[in-house]
Amino acid sequence: MRITLGVTGGIAAYKSAELVRRLQDEGHSIQVVMTRAAREFITPLTFAALSGQRVITDLFSNQPGGEGSLDSAIDHIAVAQRTDLLLVAPATADVLAKFARGIADDFLTTLYLASTAPVVVAPAMNVNMWQHAATQENVAMLRSRGVRVVEPGEGYLACGMTGSGRLAGQDDMLQAVREVLQGKQDLAGETVLVTAGPTCEDIDPVRFLTNRSSGKMGYAVAAAAALRGAKVVLVSGPSALETPQGIEQIDVRSAEQMQRAVQANFAGCTIAIFAAAVADYRPAEKSGQKIKRGAASLTLRLEPNPDILATVAREKGERLVVGFAAETEQVAENARKKLAQKNADMIVANDVSKEGAGFDADTNIVTLFSRDGRDLPLPKLSKSEVAERILDEAVRLRGALKSKPAHKAGH
Repeated sequence: MRITLGVTGGIAAYKSAELVRRLQDEGHSIQVVMTRAAREFITPLTFAALSGQRVITDLFSNQPGGEGSLDSAIDHIAVAQRTDLLLVAPATADVLAKFARGIADDFLTTLYLASTAPVVVAPAMNVNMWQHAATQENVAMLRSRGVRVVEPGEGYLACGMTGSGRLAGQDDMLQAVREVLQGKQDLAGETVLVTAGPTCEDIDPVRFLTNRSSGKMGYAVAAAAALRGAKVVLVSGPSALETPQGIEQIDVRSAEQMQRAVQANFAGCTIAIFAAAVADYRPAEKSGQKIKRGAASLTLRLEPNPDILATVAREKGERLVVGFAAETEQVAENARKKLAQKNADMIVANDVSKEGAGFDADTNIVTLFSRDGRDLPLPKLSKSEVAERILDEAVRLRGALKSKPAHKAGH
């Protein structure tokens, strides 16, 4: 394949030289593009010698025909058209922000916008820069658009600090490139129904009951399933997230609306993943007018909402059903109980009181409890990585389900 390797300005830029060699060993042709800052850490000559191709360093210079020529002005389009994959390693906070916001002020960022090829980025930076809300928001935005992010590792950093921010290992980056180029399509032919986000239960025209769910976990599952070849229907409560590409999204507000949308689409799915944080209760009576403040106390009577997971799982047939359990105590015990009571095939359980595992976080710490008795605890991962692991387990369970002999009448 023809891979364009973007090298940006960080101390880890020297590691990209070895990456060129490893990619060539796998038979790929490498075109290196360097930002101006990258040249402060390693010379273009190094990459030219390794790749056997000229290294592109500027948008309007170092191109065939000389500075200011027509070839120079449109070369980013030509490179974009002949690229099978764009890999950026290391990817600085600056380039991640530019990619996310559509800023094109050099060759690499212009190439990113001009290319329709899949994109893999391997961030590397100071731990505080990586954990900053702006960087995490940009990374989440790129993931929602289908960019594969190879998470940085943890350890001693060049700045003297210790933490996450080190460029991922060569093997991790190569594995990501292989999976993207091969197009992992193990969900091709499946229809995946996903619920995400909170529900809002109205009290009056201006007040409602809800929870802190952002929808990030469910949206990550939906995006990952689509990339793996599934037809995806996403039923979402109120969320500020963008609809992942190639997905049919149905927006709902209340638990009853979510139940109707799920029931309308459940018959056509083969896998159902219920990641939404559905309100357990709703006001028994909704006021048509704003409730005015008064001197007396106000009692709000609640009634239970429908149990969407349990309702559809009773009629699941050959479908695979996955539920979520957000707990604050006795996580394993409650998850196993829910697995049995809801007739689910897998429960994804987490302790939402833990740092990095609660609502609206970009990471999660979960354990996958499967009907066949397998418990799979996962370390703290990005929600996109958690989504991939959930789908890996779903594919395993789906395969086991398909391999069972069909039930015959009279036997």
